[in-house]
Amino acid sequence: MKGLWWKLLTIVLLLYTLIGGFLMDVPRLVILNETVRNLYFHVPMWLGMTLMLGASAYFSIKYLQKPFAKFDNYAAEFANAGILFGVLGMISGMIWAKFTWGAYWSGDPKQNAAAVGLLIYFAYGILRGVFEDEQQRGRISAVYNIFAFAAYIPLIYILPRLTDSLHPGNGGNPGFNAYDLDSKLRLVFYPAVIAWTMLGVWIVDLRVRLRVIQATNTEKMLEKNSSY
Repeated sequence: MKGLWWKLLTIVLLLYTLIGGFLMDVPRLVILNETVRNLYFHVPMWLGMTLMLGASAYFSIKYLQKPFAKFDNYAAEFANAGILFGVLGMISGMIWAKFTWGAYWSGDPKQNAAAVGLLIYFAYGILRGVFEDEQQRGRISAVYNIFAFAAYIPLIYILPRLTDSLHPGNGGNPGFNAYDLDSKLRLVFYPAVIAWTMLGVWIVDLRVRLRVIQATNTEKMLEKNSSY
Protein backbone atom coordinates (compact mmCIF):
# COMPACT_ATOMS: atom_id res chain seq x y z
CA MET A 1 0.00 0.00 0.00
CA LYS A 2 1.36 3.38 -1.02
CA GLY A 3 0.60 6.79 0.39
CA LEU A 4 0.55 8.40 3.80
CA TRP A 5 -3.21 8.57 4.32
CA TRP A 6 -3.73 4.99 5.49
CA LYS A 7 -0.89 5.25 8.00
CA LEU A 8 -2.39 8.42 9.47
CA LEU A 9 -5.77 6.70 9.54
CA THR A 10 -4.21 3.75 11.38
CA ILE A 11 -2.77 6.06 14.03
CA VAL A 12 -6.09 7.88 14.47
CA LEU A 13 -8.05 4.64 14.81
CA LEU A 14 -5.52 3.18 17.26
CA LEU A 15 -5.72 6.31 19.41
CA TYR A 16 -9.51 6.16 19.26
CA THR A 17 -9.40 2.50 20.26
CA LEU A 18 -7.09 3.13 23.20
CA ILE A 19 -8.92 6.21 24.47
CA GLY A 20 -12.40 4.86 23.82
CA GLY A 21 -11.48 1.42 25.08
CA PHE A 22 -10.39 2.68 28.47
CA LEU A 23 -12.60 5.74 28.98
CA MET A 24 -15.91 5.29 27.15
CA ASP A 25 -18.85 3.80 29.01
CA VAL A 26 -19.49 0.07 28.57
CA PRO A 27 -22.51 -2.12 29.38
CA ARG A 28 -22.44 -3.69 32.84
CA LEU A 29 -22.62 -7.35 31.88
CA VAL A 30 -22.86 -10.17 34.40
CA ILE A 31 -19.41 -11.48 35.49
CA LEU A 32 -17.60 -9.49 32.80
CA ASN A 33 -18.14 -6.01 34.23
CA GLU A 34 -15.19 -3.73 33.32
CA THR A 35 -13.21 -6.62 31.81
CA VAL A 36 -15.48 -6.40 28.76
CA ARG A 37 -13.12 -3.64 27.61
CA ASN A 38 -10.72 -6.39 26.61
CA LEU A 39 -13.13 -7.05 23.74
CA TYR A 40 -11.45 -4.12 21.96
CA PHE A 41 -8.04 -5.79 22.17
CA HIS A 42 -8.36 -9.57 22.49
CA VAL A 43 -10.96 -10.23 19.78
CA PRO A 44 -9.50 -7.84 17.15
CA MET A 45 -6.13 -9.50 17.70
CA TRP A 46 -7.56 -12.88 16.78
CA LEU A 47 -9.51 -11.49 13.84
CA GLY A 48 -6.36 -9.70 12.71
CA MET A 49 -4.43 -12.94 13.05
CA THR A 50 -6.91 -14.70 10.77
CA LEU A 51 -6.69 -11.95 8.15
CA MET A 52 -2.89 -11.92 8.31
CA LEU A 53 -2.66 -15.69 7.95
CA GLY A 54 -5.20 -15.63 5.13
CA ALA A 55 -3.10 -13.03 3.29
CA SER A 56 -0.01 -15.17 3.92
CA ALA A 57 -1.70 -18.21 2.35
CA TYR A 58 -2.79 -16.05 -0.61
CA PHE A 59 0.79 -14.95 -1.31
CA SER A 60 1.97 -18.55 -0.95
CA ILE A 61 -0.46 -19.50 -3.70
CA LYS A 62 0.84 -16.58 -5.78
CA TYR A 63 4.40 -17.80 -5.22
CA LEU A 64 3.58 -21.30 -6.44
CA GLN A 65 2.07 -19.75 -9.56
CA LYS A 66 4.97 -17.35 -10.13
CA PRO A 67 8.07 -17.90 -7.94
CA PHE A 68 8.87 -14.23 -7.37
CA ALA A 69 10.80 -13.33 -4.22
CA LYS A 70 8.32 -10.58 -3.33
CA PHE A 71 5.48 -13.12 -3.02
CA ASP A 72 7.57 -15.27 -0.69
CA ASN A 73 8.53 -12.20 1.36
CA TYR A 74 4.90 -11.18 1.79
CA ALA A 75 3.87 -14.73 2.66
CA ALA A 76 6.55 -14.95 5.35
CA GLU A 77 5.91 -11.51 6.85
CA PHE A 78 2.12 -11.85 6.90
CA ALA A 79 2.62 -15.15 8.72
CA ASN A 80 4.97 -13.44 11.20
CA ALA A 81 2.44 -10.67 11.78
CA GLY A 82 -0.27 -13.29 12.27
CA ILE A 83 1.87 -15.10 14.84
CA LEU A 84 2.51 -11.80 16.66
CA PHE A 85 -1.21 -11.06 16.80
CA GLY A 86 -1.88 -14.63 17.90
CA VAL A 87 0.57 -14.39 20.80
CA LEU A 88 -0.88 -11.03 21.88
CA GLY A 89 -4.39 -12.46 21.56
CA MET A 90 -3.39 -15.46 23.64
CA ILE A 91 -1.87 -13.31 26.40
CA SER A 92 -4.81 -10.87 26.52
CA GLY A 93 -7.21 -13.83 26.52
CA MET A 94 -5.42 -15.48 29.43
CA ILE A 95 -5.59 -12.27 31.45
CA TRP A 96 -9.30 -11.97 30.65
CA ALA A 97 -9.85 -15.63 31.59
CA LYS A 98 -8.18 -15.10 34.97
CA PHE A 99 -10.70 -12.42 35.93
CA THR A 100 -13.81 -14.06 34.46
CA TRP A 101 -13.16 -17.82 34.60
CA GLY A 102 -10.84 -17.87 37.62
CA ALA A 103 -7.73 -19.25 35.89
CA TYR A 104 -5.33 -18.20 33.16
CA TRP A 105 -5.78 -21.55 31.43
CA SER A 106 -8.86 -23.72 31.91
CA GLY A 107 -8.43 -26.19 29.05
CA ASP A 108 -11.29 -24.60 27.15
CA PRO A 109 -11.61 -26.13 23.63
CA LYS A 110 -10.99 -22.81 21.95
CA GLN A 111 -7.95 -22.10 24.12
CA ASN A 112 -6.51 -25.49 23.23
CA ALA A 113 -7.31 -25.04 19.55
CA ALA A 114 -5.67 -21.60 19.54
CA ALA A 115 -2.53 -23.05 21.12
CA VAL A 116 -2.39 -25.80 18.47
CA GLY A 117 -2.91 -23.21 15.73
CA LEU A 118 0.04 -21.17 16.99
CA LEU A 119 2.23 -24.26 17.18
CA ILE A 120 1.40 -25.05 13.55
CA TYR A 121 2.66 -21.62 12.50
CA PHE A 122 5.68 -21.76 14.79
CA ALA A 123 6.59 -24.88 12.82
CA TYR A 124 6.18 -22.85 9.61
CA GLY A 125 8.79 -20.40 10.85
CA ILE A 126 11.14 -23.22 11.79
CA LEU A 127 10.62 -24.88 8.40
CA ARG A 128 11.65 -21.70 6.60
CA GLY A 129 14.95 -21.70 8.48
CA VAL A 130 15.84 -25.24 7.47
CA PHE A 131 16.49 -24.57 3.77
CA GLU A 132 19.29 -22.40 2.46
CA ASP A 133 18.19 -22.48 -1.17
CA GLU A 134 15.65 -19.68 -1.68
CA GLN A 135 13.61 -21.47 -4.34
CA GLN A 136 13.38 -24.68 -2.35
CA ARG A 137 12.51 -22.79 0.82
CA GLY A 138 9.86 -20.79 -0.98
CA ARG A 139 8.16 -23.79 -2.60
CA ILE A 140 8.12 -26.11 0.40
CA SER A 141 7.09 -23.43 2.90
CA ALA A 142 4.38 -22.20 0.51
CA VAL A 143 2.82 -25.67 0.33
CA TYR A 144 3.01 -26.04 4.11
CA ASN A 145 1.52 -22.57 4.60
CA ILE A 146 -1.51 -23.33 2.44
CA PHE A 147 -2.27 -26.55 4.29
CA ALA A 148 -1.62 -24.81 7.63
CA PHE A 149 -4.28 -22.18 6.89
CA ALA A 150 -6.68 -24.87 5.66
CA ALA A 151 -6.26 -26.60 9.05
CA TYR A 152 -6.37 -23.34 11.05
CA ILE A 153 -9.89 -22.30 9.99
CA PRO A 154 -11.79 -25.40 11.17
CA LEU A 155 -9.49 -25.65 14.20
CA ILE A 156 -10.40 -22.16 15.44
CA TYR A 157 -13.85 -21.45 14.03
CA ILE A 158 -15.60 -24.81 13.58
CA LEU A 159 -14.42 -27.50 16.01
CA PRO A 160 -14.87 -25.39 19.22
CA ARG A 161 -18.51 -24.80 18.23
CA LEU A 162 -19.18 -28.53 18.23
CA THR A 163 -18.54 -28.93 21.96
CA ASP A 164 -19.11 -27.06 25.22
CA SER A 165 -17.03 -23.90 25.50
CA LEU A 166 -16.74 -20.98 27.88
CA HIS A 167 -16.12 -18.62 24.98
CA PRO A 168 -19.10 -16.46 23.92
CA GLY A 169 -20.75 -17.73 20.77
CA ASN A 170 -19.31 -21.25 21.06
CA GLY A 171 -20.77 -24.56 22.23
CA GLY A 172 -24.20 -23.12 22.97
CA ASN A 173 -22.77 -20.21 24.97
CA PRO A 174 -24.48 -17.03 23.67
CA GLY A 175 -22.33 -14.36 22.02
CA PHE A 176 -22.07 -10.71 22.94
CA ASN A 177 -24.92 -9.75 20.62
CA ALA A 178 -27.33 -11.53 22.93
CA TYR A 179 -26.36 -9.16 25.76
CA ASP A 180 -25.29 -5.92 24.14
CA LEU A 181 -28.65 -4.46 23.19
CA ASP A 182 -27.52 -0.81 23.36
CA SER A 183 -24.63 -1.31 20.88
CA LYS A 184 -22.15 0.59 23.07
CA LEU A 185 -19.46 -1.98 22.42
CA ARG A 186 -19.80 -1.65 18.65
CA LEU A 187 -18.79 2.03 18.75
CA VAL A 188 -15.23 1.02 19.60
CA PHE A 189 -15.11 -2.64 18.56
CA TYR A 190 -15.43 -2.20 14.79
CA PRO A 191 -12.89 0.66 14.57
CA ALA A 192 -10.59 -1.48 16.77
CA VAL A 193 -10.76 -4.38 14.30
CA ILE A 194 -9.87 -2.05 11.43
CA ALA A 195 -7.11 -0.35 13.46
CA TRP A 196 -5.31 -3.51 14.56
CA THR A 197 -5.60 -5.04 11.09
CA MET A 198 -4.15 -1.93 9.44
CA LEU A 199 -1.35 -1.93 12.02
CA GLY A 200 -0.55 -5.50 10.98
CA VAL A 201 -0.40 -4.47 7.32
CA TRP A 202 1.88 -1.56 8.26
CA ILE A 203 4.24 -3.92 10.11
CA VAL A 204 4.31 -6.27 7.10
CA ASP A 205 5.03 -3.37 4.74
CA LEU A 206 8.02 -2.27 6.83
CA ARG A 207 9.33 -5.81 7.24
CA VAL A 208 9.13 -6.55 3.50
CA ARG A 209 10.98 -3.32 2.72
CA LEU A 210 13.66 -4.34 5.21
CA ARG A 211 13.98 -7.74 3.52
CA VAL A 212 14.47 -6.05 0.13
CA ILE A 213 17.15 -3.75 1.54
CA GLN A 214 18.97 -6.67 3.17
CA ALA A 215 18.82 -8.70 -0.06
CA THR A 216 20.14 -5.74 -2.06
CA ASN A 217 23.02 -5.21 0.37
CA THR A 218 23.87 -8.91 0.26
CA GLU A 219 24.00 -8.86 -3.54
CA LYS A 220 26.26 -5.80 -3.51
CA MET A 221 28.63 -7.47 -1.03
CA LEU A 222 28.79 -10.62 -3.15
CA GLU A 223 29.50 -8.59 -6.28
CA LYS A 224 32.18 -6.64 -4.44
CA ASN A 225 33.85 -9.81 -3.16
CA SER A 226 33.74 -11.48 -6.56
CA SER A 227 35.46 -8.50 -8.16
CA TYR A 228 38.61 -9.04 -6.09
